[in-house]
Amino acid sequence: MKKLIFILTLLMASTQLVSAQMGRYGTYGTQRSSLPRGPEAPAREEEPKTAEELVQEQMPKISEALGLNDFEEAVVNSILTKYVQQRIELQILKLPKDQTMAALEKIAKDQDLELKQGLPEEKYEAFKELQENGFKGKKKKKKRQKKKKSKT
Repeated sequence: MKKLIFILTLLMASTQLVSAQMGRYGTYGTQRSSLPRGPEAPAREEEPKTAEELVQEQMPKISEALGLNDFEEAVVNSILTKYVQQRIELQILKLPKDQTMAALEKIAKDQDLELKQGLPEEKYEAFKELQENGFKGKKKKKKRQKKKKSKT
């Protein structure tokens, strides 16, 4: 009789342990479906933006900051698109660092020369300042008021 009770207790305990480890749908593991899956879709990599797209994103900020008219905006747009395309092509080539730096300096020099010829002097200077600030425009400085602690 004791053996029977022992066997029944052992059997009940083992079924509890087995069912505790089973997940959904009677499968082992964590929440795995017993239904077969189809092939997973390949991870879609975002395509890099073209030179035109990059320039179009920045043109409203540039135009607003410099106060460009339509003709000047078209000139700046075409010049920037041309030189951004050259920079993209340079990245694709993956040249050694010293050659890349030399080529980037030449591209920047040529771009500055064309912008200087295509824009009035004050707008060119404003563009250079905007370029140095990373095309973020002028930030207004916030004055913080310090609270004086009253002594009591």
